[in-house]
Amino acid sequence: MTGSILLLFLGVLFIVAAVLLVIKPWWVAAVPAYVGLCFLHWSKLASFPLSTFIFYGIATLMVMGIRYLLPKGEPDGKSTGNLYLGLGALMGCLLGLILETRFMLLGTILGTVMGALAFSRTPAGKWLLFPKSNFIQYLCAKGLGIIIAVAMIGYSVDGIIYGINVITSQ
Repeated sequence: MTGSILLLFLGVLFIVAAVLLVIKPWWVAAVPAYVGLCFLHWSKLASFPLSTFIFYGIATLMVMGIRYLLPKGEPDGKSTGNLYLGLGALMGCLLGLILETRFMLLGTILGTVMGALAFSRTPAGKWLLFPKSNFIQYLCAKGLGIIIAVAMIGYSVDGIIYGINVITSQ
């Protein structure tokens, strides 16, 4: 029992770290989100199928590769776009979780796109030029990592909620 509580605590700690890395990126946020997903599964509170671990493991490796290949920061040397994309993705994920779990990924994607649109309207993001290819390239490069990390965060939160509901109903 103590081991399960420790694994649950570590899982929640890694999920919180992933949320912070989505908003203020200094490392790949998908890695702590994946580790948190694993810890939550091992704690027996949340149970995920093997296909989830395979899919998100491959996605995390892809995001790490993309992060390695991307130039550091944005053209102005800042990373303020992640604040808009990250908060948009988190709000979309939360809205998807409120509606139903199957809408969570769709909410995450739409939230990321809306965050990128909001960022392109700020003075720091005016270089994106919304209908041009700069916007699509930025959205694909930065948004994919955010979508993967926030989707794992959302599945973890859903697993915790489901696990608590199962425990309290017994």
